[in-house]
Amino acid sequence: MSSFLHSAPPRATKKRVERDESISGSDSEDFDSDDEVASRASEALDAGSDEEGETAAEARLRLAERYLQNVKQEVDEVGFDAADLDRDLIAARLEEDVAEAKGKVYRNLAAELAFEKATHCQFKANTLSITSIAAREPYAYTTSKDLHVHKWRIQDLASNQPSQSAMKKSKRPAPPPRKKPELENYLKGSLHKVNDKNYKRHVDEILCVAVSPDGKYLATGGADKRLIIYDADTLVPRRVFTHHRAAVTGLAFRRGTNQLYSCSKDRTVKVWSLDEMAYVQTLFGHGDEVVDIDALAQERCISVGARDRTARLWKVMEETQLVFRGGAVDKKAQVDVDRRSLRNEGSMDRVAMIDDDLFVTGSDNGSLQLWSLQKKKPVSIVPIAHGLDPPLKPTQYSAEAHPKPEAAPVAVPRQITALKTIPFSDVVLSGSWDGYVRVWRLSEDKKKLEPIGVLGGGGEEGGQGGWAITGVINDIAVFERGDRGVDGLCVIAAVGKEHRLGRWKVAGGGKNGGVVFEVPRVPRVQMEPWPWCPLPLTKSRNKGGENAFVYV
Repeated sequence: MSSFLHSAPPRATKKRVERDESISGSDSEDFDSDDEVASRASEALDAGSDEEGETAAEARLRLAERYLQNVKQEVDEVGFDAADLDRDLIAARLEEDVAEAKGKVYRNLAAELAFEKATHCQFKANTLSITSIAAREPYAYTTSKDLHVHKWRIQDLASNQPSQSAMKKSKRPAPPPRKKPELENYLKGSLHKVNDKNYKRHVDEILCVAVSPDGKYLATGGADKRLIIYDADTLVPRRVFTHHRAAVTGLAFRRGTNQLYSCSKDRTVKVWSLDEMAYVQTLFGHGDEVVDIDALAQERCISVGARDRTARLWKVMEETQLVFRGGAVDKKAQVDVDRRSLRNEGSMDRVAMIDDDLFVTGSDNGSLQLWSLQKKKPVSIVPIAHGLDPPLKPTQYSAEAHPKPEAAPVAVPRQITALKTIPFSDVVLSGSWDGYVRVWRLSEDKKKLEPIGVLGGGGEEGGQGGWAITGVINDIAVFERGDRGVDGLCVIAAVGKEHRLGRWKVAGGGKNGGVVFEVPRVPRVQMEPWPWCPLPLTKSRNKGGENAFVYV
């Protein structure tokens, strides 16, 4: 099939359910949305006005004024004036809604998240290696190689927890809030039920997990070729699908729907509808095992095919695909290492979508690649993103008493084992076995990834309190605290002693469990005033996407 197939433009996607309640995102019952204004105006026209002699135009005007009055009253309660209301609340929200409908990056979160001030807590699972994690506030779900599915409750922020002294009016100070996630429920499969066709749990290693956007369904896939759908609240299995002919390696829900995509070592991608609990169709094209998949709001998904070194964007409705071929390395990269360590890409293992036009992939040669749908080659390559493993000692690569120095192997890049984005923002997170979750920022021109910090510590880059993430980071889950992340970001790393797909990498001293990072949100930093300017300036973004300096 051709690398790029031309097709009709995709149909307009359905607007996100959680975003269409009101124009300001308020949950207040007294707040009138624009849809309510329109419906009430129609009722006023049909049933007549509440006020005698009021025309239809006057009814619309009265309802619109009431709508704006409610908006201003709500915003005034949190300390904004009319100028802030017009500029930051209404205009900004409208721009964000339009940008998300177009599927473009519209949130510059990297500058507002204080990754260097992140707090952390570690939790342990008494299982074999954790292979995958999915999160929907306040729950996280993990899977393991010994057939466990765990449901964890992530603790609330300290500011959101009621004080014990306030409740009991005790003179004793309130105890510190719990930080570690609580194990709320779990279930385990059995290796001895392989031949039982009525058994509704896994009978081999569980490799991937995903939770539906509404939190109703949980899906897991494993080396037993099974795709199992659970009730997310109770972990009761609802349906077992056995359509795949090899291990199920990746799962992704379409944003805002119960449409599910799965990928497998049988080289296929399958589409499912959980509303009907039904199989929909199969997508063919990869030449090797499909090991990861991701999706956003449009009816399309993107997958990576390991050693066929391709990423494929599947347009489900048009039944077409776009093929992006990797395999190369940036030989001009300015890195202070032996040039032999810049290995060619052997396997494309991880993928995550930034928006409907940009996505990132991670490879076994340690590189992160930024792609655009407008180009067949990567827009940018970050080589050796997680550093190098130390080279083998002479006694490990030769049996001679005095081996030749030129025969010594070079240091090997650490493989990208986890990759996650905050959709429609400029934040990208990656993981390996170097002890960090590394944070990257999409540049303003959207042509490269820039390192901005790490979560975790130890090793040559220091860290928080001298501790380190010991083990392989097999997956990363993210959710935002508060309305649109106003209270920060929660990042959860799934850690195991082994790589999720095999035992070729075993981290000595690693722990099977996870690490929860709470990243605080900081207000936008004010810029230094110019010498001739007596008023402070703040950096904002105009309609064209360029930076501008605005008086405050």
